Amino acid sequence: MAELLQKVRVIDPVSEIDEIFDVLIAEGYIKEVASHISDIHPDTQIRDCQGFVLGPGLVDLYSHSGEPGFEERETLLSLLKSAAAGGFTRVSILPDTSPAIDNPALVAQLQQKRDREMGEIEKINLASPFPRLHIWGAITLDVAGKQMTELADLASAGVVGFSDGKPFENLALVRRVLEYVQPLGKPVAFWPSDRQLTANGVMREGVDALRFGLPPIPASAETTAIAAMLELVAAIGTPVHIMRVSTSRSVELIASAKAAGLPITASTTWMHLLLDTKAVKSYHTSLHLDPPLGNPSDVAALRAGVRAGVIDAIAIDHTPYSYEEKVQAFAEAPPGAIGLELALPLLWQYLVETEEFTALELWRALSSSPAECLGQKVSAILPHQPAELTLFHPEQIWKVERKNLYTLSQNTPWLGQQLKGHVVQTWC
Repeated sequence: MAELLQKVRVIDPVSEIDEIFDVLIAEGYIKEVASHISDIHPDTQIRDCQGFVLGPGLVDLYSHSGEPGFEERETLLSLLKSAAAGGFTRVSILPDTSPAIDNPALVAQLQQKRDREMGEIEKINLASPFPRLHIWGAITLDVAGKQMTELADLASAGVVGFSDGKPFENLALVRRVLEYVQPLGKPVAFWPSDRQLTANGVMREGVDALRFGLPPIPASAETTAIAAMLELVAAIGTPVHIMRVSTSRSVELIASAKAAGLPITASTTWMHLLLDTKAVKSYHTSLHLDPPLGNPSDVAALRAGVRAGVIDAIAIDHTPYSYEEKVQAFAEAPPGAIGLELALPLLWQYLVETEEFTALELWRALSSSPAECLGQKVSAILPHQPAELTLFHPEQIWKVERKNLYTLSQNTPWLGQQLKGHVVQTWC
């Protein structure tokens, strides 16, 4: 059935458009975009979308699936439902499952599972269709950082790129990976972090860490590892994506490297843009992240870096854990938080409504830019283009609670709170 969205605010970072239009969608394509559309088929469903936002579908660079191995945290089905409910039309999962996604057979198994789940979801007519599932192939066997996987076989199996999603201790191995992966034409993503400098720390070093009595992690745990990675990229020339950037000095290093022409892209996570070390005062275990939340100066630098394009994309890094796993002392709880259903409303509320970001800047960092980091493209909102879209209502109020979430986990500091802004529908 054709749908006419009347008077919707179209935010299109591909065409650099932020204007009010009527948009006609039919048969999976955008049929017409105009200031007023009146010539429509009688069966067309007409929707008054004044106050709504329509943009390209959001793209998540990396998140975690519980399945296989930890289905009590998250299944593929719950992950994809959660992603769709958050406005994502593409989601990419990291390979640190159990077993790890380090061989073509497991890639095929997950792809087949996704196809079966899509068939089931269509039978029950959920409002939001499945997003596309992309799979990062492991760089090393069992993501243990010791022995390389068969990268060419994984590339042939259809992985979106290569990453362990964990820090590497062996720089000689990193160098070999950059040499081997170069001819495969797939993105390779690293999380630079020196685990010896991290030690047993759980919070960014600074005044707040002292005040809260938590073991600190120096910024140099990240920056020294990024500096080493940049030297290897300069020597080998293989394009690299730098994950989970969290410090102001890291932004400076990446800006300098880009200015020098190094083939790198970078991302930070949505929570590192919203919260700083002061939030840890609550000792809420969902604020135990790795890398940890930054000091206020780090958050300011990250925001400026995203706006300037030094940090290319905002990743969700959705990391589900069961209630039992998170009900521990702050330092003992596993690091990570959910975010697929929460990121857009909170980022819009605290960055766009405050006018620190324009709507285009935020939407670009959540859609076209992460797609480019994956070697993909996002279509413009123009006639004859595929309808891969997200409809968002910035004023809709809803409560973050179990019955309102598709994810199986609840590890978020916003649990029980009311949020403003909700995804109404996605088209894939």
